Amino acid sequence: MARVYDHELTVEDIQGIMAGNISESDSVDLIDRYIKSWVSKQLLLRRAEGNTNYNKAEVERKVLDYKYALIVFEYQKQFVAENLDTTVSAKEIETYYQENIDNFELKQNIVKGMYIKVPSKMVRNNTLKKLLLAKNKNYKAIVSYCYRFASNYVLEDTVWTHFDDLIVNSPFSNIPDKVQFLKKTKFAEMSDESFTYLLLINDYKIVDQNSPLEFVKPQIVNIILNKRKQDLLQKLERDIYNKALKNKDFEILTENN
Repeated sequence: MARVYDHELTVEDIQGIMAGNISESDSVDLIDRYIKSWVSKQLLLRRAEGNTNYNKAEVERKVLDYKYALIVFEYQKQFVAENLDTTVSAKEIETYYQENIDNFELKQNIVKGMYIKVPSKMVRNNTLKKLLLAKNKNYKAIVSYCYRFASNYVLEDTVWTHFDDLIVNSPFSNIPDKVQFLKKTKFAEMSDESFTYLLLINDYKIVDQNSPLEFVKPQIVNIILNKRKQDLLQKLERDIYNKALKNKDFEILTENN
């Protein structure tokens, strides 16, 4: 396929880069780019070898270390995929939350609420505001209204979200004291030249308060699973070592032996 000085790139060398579902034209392009990249790297390597003072044995040791690390990583990844229990119970999540609650202080204000951006002419008849402020909300009607008229909207008012993310690119983002605003506001309306922005706050938590459990639940699940993963890999390493020790598959030679 290609040659640079005394190094050759063979057909067998590039077989591993081919994806099973790639088209013939894409395949030719991929091979062409790979060959050109290989040639460039070989030329640069030859130049570097001829103009750099380096410890060849040290470089080869590092290459072997990297190769071993890659092989072990792939095996560990496969082992974890086959053996990790990914079921995390509600009780486990609650227990971890209570035992580590000081680690879950909020860094940003969060809210449960609705945010809707509509052309100003669409809110003059107060239909949307009446829907939002109704004691028993007709969510189907709100969704239908927003689908037809709103330029942007967030209606999942039972889900915690960062307040700054909810109001980004709206006049609400310019509020100087958002904590005081949240403490005093259930419903707010602001406008610019073309649009009206409606904000309904059902609940809120401010910076330095403890995060609600449901807000940090995905984070806790990841923490628990990562801990299980580390425990699983440590057990794997111990089991391999102990089995090899029992079978006398290795010996450590020292000057004292």
